[in-house]
Amino acid sequence: MPNEPVAVTCKVCGGHVHEFLDLGRQPLSDAFREPESVAPEFFFRLAVGRCESCTMVQLTESVPREKMFHEDYPYHSSGSAVMRAHFATVARRFLDTELAVPDPFIVEMGCNDGVMLATINQAGVRHLGFEPSNGVAEAARAQGIRVRTAFFEEETAARVRAQEGPAQVIYAANTMCHIPYPESIFRGVDALLAPDGVFVFEDPYLGDLVAKTSFDQIYDEHFFLFSGHSVRAMAEHYGFQLVDVDRLAVHGGEVRYTLARAGARVPSAAVAGLLAEEDASGLSDLTTLRRFGDSVLRVRDDLVALLRRLRAEGSLVVAYGATAKSATVTNFCGIGPELVSYVCDSTPAKQHRITPGKHIPVRPPTAFRDPYPDYALLFAWNHADEIMAKEEEFRRRGGQWISYVPDVRVL
Repeated sequence: MPNEPVAVTCKVCGGHVHEFLDLGRQPLSDAFREPESVAPEFFFRLAVGRCESCTMVQLTESVPREKMFHEDYPYHSSGSAVMRAHFATVARRFLDTELAVPDPFIVEMGCNDGVMLATINQAGVRHLGFEPSNGVAEAARAQGIRVRTAFFEEETAARVRAQEGPAQVIYAANTMCHIPYPESIFRGVDALLAPDGVFVFEDPYLGDLVAKTSFDQIYDEHFFLFSGHSVRAMAEHYGFQLVDVDRLAVHGGEVRYTLARAGARVPSAAVAGLLAEEDASGLSDLTTLRRFGDSVLRVRDDLVALLRRLRAEGSLVVAYGATAKSATVTNFCGIGPELVSYVCDSTPAKQHRITPGKHIPVRPPTAFRDPYPDYALLFAWNHADEIMAKEEEFRRRGGQWISYVPDVRVL
């Protein structure tokens, strides 16, 4: 197991963090560069550990937030039809269950291009999105959504409370896991949330990550990897209570956590069910997490061996989906253009650039079809059904997909 060169303390409770997996030197996961760029790349050590006190799984080194979330941040939540449908459902749920009060107010932390708030806006409900990346914030504003280009924290939340009054719902999707300063977030929630309101966030679930060996969910933007136990401990540490959980299929497996002020609501049976499931599987045990680390090494070795064999046989191998999480795979496994010729992606901001660290060219979907490759490595495996349906002709012409979740195989 890796040596721990310095003591790392938990960002939630201050307990000691035991490292269980080192994924090596990694770049910023969304820093897609121009091919001719000579500017130095930012790298950091990507390692993950578990707090011995509150069981929170977290990175041992954080990246300054301004380096990750900025004007050129390329991810758009509305880029997937599956995610558009998901967020519309989330919004309708809030409208039906939490916003049926006079002049309701909902706030979203990290609203991206406004894909969830669009439904809220169409319903005529007062809302506000916090989004520090101005490029995607402008995409939201273009739909008539109210957005504040700022990070959600104690100061900014208190300012909104003074101007707009309390929020019945504060929501975050794939955002809370990004934030290594939870105390300021919870102080902000405390300042802005109505007495009987809810703080709801959904993020990748540690249980799915371990079960699927989906180590690519670990990257710079995912500072925390939440479980039911660790979220309950975090909530209680800041004076809140975990009152509901929902398992979600999106993004390879997530959980939606609903928090309320301590004593304000009765926890649902789903909370006890998830905690019991985690106890039975030993999810919070360091031994379980170290076994996961061993499985990651096996997947790395199997994937590299397969790609080397296919290239030695003269096959054209490309990748599909220039995802943020693919940076972890390519850099940890040492996969560059010599093994994967290019990555196909539908995001214009990533096209004609190169991937972080390993500099694989990113091309538009038209390149995937001209001509079709022999094999396609599925980086965007969490959107496999959507992608495979769109690229059915690839399979009909003899093309084969490669997956590495939960293990390496040709589909």
